[in-house]
Amino acid sequence: MPDATRDGARDGTRGSELCLSGKGVTKVFGIGARRTVAVDHVDFDFRKGEVISIVGESGSGKTTLVKMLLGLTSVTEGDVFFMGGRRDISTRRLKTEYWRGIQAIFQDPFSSYNIFHKIDAVLLDCINMRGGKNLPKEKKTEMMSEACGFVNLEFKELTNKYPFELSGGQMQRLMIARIFLLQPKILLADEPTSMIDACSRATILDMLLNLREEIGMTIIFVTHDIGLAYYVSDTVYIMEKGRFVEFGGADDVILRPSAEYTRRLIQDVPKIHEPWDFTKRASKALAR
Repeated sequence: MPDATRDGARDGTRGSELCLSGKGVTKVFGIGARRTVAVDHVDFDFRKGEVISIVGESGSGKTTLVKMLLGLTSVTEGDVFFMGGRRDISTRRLKTEYWRGIQAIFQDPFSSYNIFHKIDAVLLDCINMRGGKNLPKEKKTEMMSEACGFVNLEFKELTNKYPFELSGGQMQRLMIARIFLLQPKILLADEPTSMIDACSRATILDMLLNLREEIGMTIIFVTHDIGLAYYVSDTVYIMEKGRFVEFGGADDVILRPSAEYTRRLIQDVPKIHEPWDFTKRASKALAR
């Protein structure tokens, strides 16, 4: 990605209006001796047009938080606020309305589609969700072609195919085409590039950031990659064992970390210009 994209994420022009926030958000699985606190009383404020990264190791609670924000997992305790009001997804109608404003891209594109639905149906569902059900067929085709073109796909080459007939990279691009059609206020991107090659990864990230510029969308990256978080984000939240141990501007958190866990994440990033030190890893293995 060009430096201009990264600089744009820190230009200070965003972040005036809250679009998604939480107070004391908690998720507990099980009871008694089997009780597990996956997300532990976290507070957050995500603002319109921001790029935010939630960074942590596997098992830190990132994906559970994403599922709560999407309404796919219930909140045990605490409140989630959407566009200035307390979120209400108590009925199917309210949940569908909520999903018009918040969508997600997951790390595994192969499990993100209904294998019985053709690509045309996938894209038409997005148009219908935005209220375009009664548009002429020609207009719908034009919209689908434009969305595919945005991610460098040719709709005429995809029509009447199933998603599983595409490569992993093409499926990821199709997911972004869906977002282009839906135009949500907020996008949750849970490790969206973890299954594709480095070249395609940069392209996908560029597409997401361009989409942010196109429609003023807030993007929340959920990742273990602290380098990615620094490169694309306005704000970074560091998550350990279900809690946010540090948050702030990307430069402050990554270049001047205050939490020991953040420093450890940064130290674990391999550096090409330095010899790799395996002694600590070996010592930990022997200690076990």
